[in-house]
Amino acid sequence: MVRIALGAVLCGMILVACSGESRRDSAPRTMSTAEPSATGGGFLSRMNPFRNRSDGSRRGRLCGTRGLEGKRLPRITESNPECGIDRPVQVTRVDGVALSQPAILDCETARALRTWVRDGVRPAVGRMGGGVAELQVAAHYVCRTRNHRPGGPVSEHGRGKAIDISAIRMADGTQMTVLNDWNDSPYSNALRQMHNAACGPFGTTLGPGSDGMHEDHFHYDTARHPIGPICR
Repeated sequence: MVRIALGAVLCGMILVACSGESRRDSAPRTMSTAEPSATGGGFLSRMNPFRNRSDGSRRGRLCGTRGLEGKRLPRITESNPECGIDRPVQVTRVDGVALSQPAILDCETARALRTWVRDGVRPAVGRMGGGVAELQVAAHYVCRTRNHRPGGPVSEHGRGKAIDISAIRMADGTQMTVLNDWNDSPYSNALRQMHNAACGPFGTTLGPGSDGMHEDHFHYDTARHPIGPICR
């Protein structure tokens, strides 16, 4: 009987040991860097449409601002150290309004553009022609001097802080242009209203009659002046 009892005890000890090894084998393992993680390559992650878009470039959230669409770009440097953008973005749509060409700007200027479209352009156009559909971009980032004058100071365009708009296209295809519709046009009031609305969101607003260089487009930039916004 003693031998039987001892045998039972030994069998029980063996079973407990085997059970412990089984539990250790089935326990969760620490994930190694070689294995796909929930955020870096697993099947569910690959199916996520917003995967790898932590830079804010998902639809309507560029620069952390609803209504700005486009993408972030690598830092821009130039041979002229006064030009370039540390954190550039390429904007394609603003508050649902398309740009005629992608505009490279910094985030401050992109946000100012969005404010202008929302609070200036849309109210000024209203329902004319079915509403505003596109902004005609005449210029955005380019490393050059102000007004292209040799030896002059670098333009705000060379810092990603400026954008030029030459026309507004409406949903029915009609265009109101700065050159042809600023004076004596059914669209004159709308153009003047939206241009006035740019003063404040932008540090500099220039248009027809300002300096002889902006008769066919609006120039907007986010330079800050000691006397406050320059609006002409």
